[in-house]
Amino acid sequence: MAGHSKWANIQHRKGRQDAARSKLFSKLSKEITVAAKMGDPDPDKNPRLRMAVKEAKSQSVPKDVIDRAIKKSQAGDGDDYKEIRYEGYGPGGVAIIVEAMTDNVNRTASTVRSTFSKNGGNLGETGSVGFMFDRKGEVIYPADAGDADTVMMAAIEAGAEDVESSDDGHVIYCADTDLNDVSTALENELGESESTKLVWKPTTTTELDLEGMQKLMKLIDALEDDDDVQRVTANFEADDAVMEQL
Repeated sequence: MAGHSKWANIQHRKGRQDAARSKLFSKLSKEITVAAKMGDPDPDKNPRLRMAVKEAKSQSVPKDVIDRAIKKSQAGDGDDYKEIRYEGYGPGGVAIIVEAMTDNVNRTASTVRSTFSKNGGNLGETGSVGFMFDRKGEVIYPADAGDADTVMMAAIEAGAEDVESSDDGHVIYCADTDLNDVSTALENELGESESTKLVWKPTTTTELDLEGMQKLMKLIDALEDDDDVQRVTANFEADDAVMEQL
């Protein structure tokens, strides 16, 4: 989906340029701690932890921070974190999925609901927008990883389902259960990826004008500012002229 690719690119650039690196590091560290607690503390034996560590490295999280997050899981911390998904609508009727990891469900639910309401959105019930997304594995490579044909062939051989190539880079999708195997196979052919993670890929999109995009970005920024929120996905679409004005 074009809208999803553009949003992925916005997220990537925002992540690279974000001044509040400590907040991003904290969220990535939390994911590592929970993943390690749920399985083996060795990334080679724990696919979810391997993905979490890989994503942290792609965002330049220092090795000592990653190691501390893994050790924290073995110390008994992170036991009470619960993974919760919230679904709702933003400005212009855009469907939004909010993934949170919290030790206080009531606090997080209240904050997320309030954030939606204050920014022109409406929090719905679980499943209210989920049907408009597919759970997929996503691997992102920079444009210089290879031309579109080279990356496509590597993706097919790795067992991926789809590839979207543009001047910004290559976005490779696979079944969520195949992400570990596909990303490993791609690494052997293309080298280290920029990002490897599970995503909610829109199956349908809502087109927004500049005003709608500005309102949506305000809501998404407010949601992401919550320490309990790990990631936010929206099914918007906007033309290049609108994206350039953001």
